[in-house]
Amino acid sequence: MPLFFRKPPNRKRLSKVVATQRQVDIPASRARIGMHVVGLDRPWEQVPVLFQSFVIHNPEQVEILRTHCQWITVERTAWTEQVAREALAHLKATAAGSDFEAKRPLAEELPHAIRRYRDAQTYIDDLLDRVADGRELPLEQARTIVRNCINSISSNPNAMFWLTRIRHRDAYTAEHCVRVGILSITFGRFIGLSEQQLETVGLSGMLHDVGKMRVPPEILNKPGALSPEEWQVMRRHAEYGFKLLTSDHQVEPDVQQAALSHHERLDGKGYPQALSAPAISQFTRMVSIVDAYDAMTSDRTYRKGIPTSEALRIIYKNRGGQFDDLLVEAFIRMIGIYPPGSLVELHTGEIAVVLATSPRNKLHPLVEVVVDRHGHPCRSRVLNLGESPDDDEGVTYTIRRALPDGVAGFSLAEHIRHQSDPARPRPRPRPATKPEPR
Repeated sequence: MPLFFRKPPNRKRLSKVVATQRQVDIPASRARIGMHVVGLDRPWEQVPVLFQSFVIHNPEQVEILRTHCQWITVERTAWTEQVAREALAHLKATAAGSDFEAKRPLAEELPHAIRRYRDAQTYIDDLLDRVADGRELPLEQARTIVRNCINSISSNPNAMFWLTRIRHRDAYTAEHCVRVGILSITFGRFIGLSEQQLETVGLSGMLHDVGKMRVPPEILNKPGALSPEEWQVMRRHAEYGFKLLTSDHQVEPDVQQAALSHHERLDGKGYPQALSAPAISQFTRMVSIVDAYDAMTSDRTYRKGIPTSEALRIIYKNRGGQFDDLLVEAFIRMIGIYPPGSLVELHTGEIAVVLATSPRNKLHPLVEVVVDRHGHPCRSRVLNLGESPDDDEGVTYTIRRALPDGVAGFSLAEHIRHQSDPARPRPRPRPATKPEPR
């Protein structure tokens, strides 16, 4: 049984049981006659029921809840509390077993992934230009782009993972949209979404920030901190994006809501509507986590990106209030401390790029050394840290620390191009500067 979504268009939210003295959340699939429903995981007007609080009296009402919702809030009783505990235990146990399974070797899939990634980048670049100019948006093409990404990720997720590590500060918004779309698809696949749901979450991620092109460039690209007045303008990008997507009926309401609500928080302290947990959809919760992760690990006009490990620590710290608890746990398991394409410094002072991680040993990935201990590009060699290899002095290789993306003397983009075309000559080594110690 997949971790989410037994059948479309259901949307199950993996979150901790939200319990008060009088209420508790349970999966809609466990709704039963006799339960008193007081809340849904979506606005009441989107569900064909007569009242915003009612006792389930017949099987038809049970079916309506199961079809339109993933979680419902019910009056707290010994019975419903037991249902909630059992559901949470089941979800945690299922989540612990989730993982990827590559159907095609990385070297074989990488050229295909590069083409799909470039197609997505070209599309988003054009789309954002159209938004800025007030032209018609070709949203029907987004579905094809997302489906192609799904196919690549299904073949080998590591290939797209590599590509999401390539960052250009001067193209942040466009690249961010592509990366959030790809990582949202990967996240959805990790937790067991169906093909249809992967398409929806991919569209949600790829289109979530289109409204930023309606924000004045001097505010969007300001290198320093925004003033309170500028921040109010920036916050309106969520509403701009929602209006752009709702003006075109080619995308589903879930995608439109993700654009509007990806800065909402479960504790009701987000924007633009200060929604609380029951009103924030599953897709939006997923996109919110991916959006925050990518923003923190990317270089911006006003600050440098931080290492993956630090971004995940911050996301974990904010689980429950800002982010969905169990989704955060699943996301951290998916990304891992050392995701493919990330850079690490070994105990020898050498720098390596992570090639792949083992699901059962994510602290000891397969790495390729690309910069020597003196900070100079070197002849690459592959180390499987899971096999505990030793250095020249007989000391077992260990990772000293994770590094932010980008190290002088090493280009991940060039490295990926060589991996996808081994006959291509490697770039001439350039002087490199060893990263400053923390």
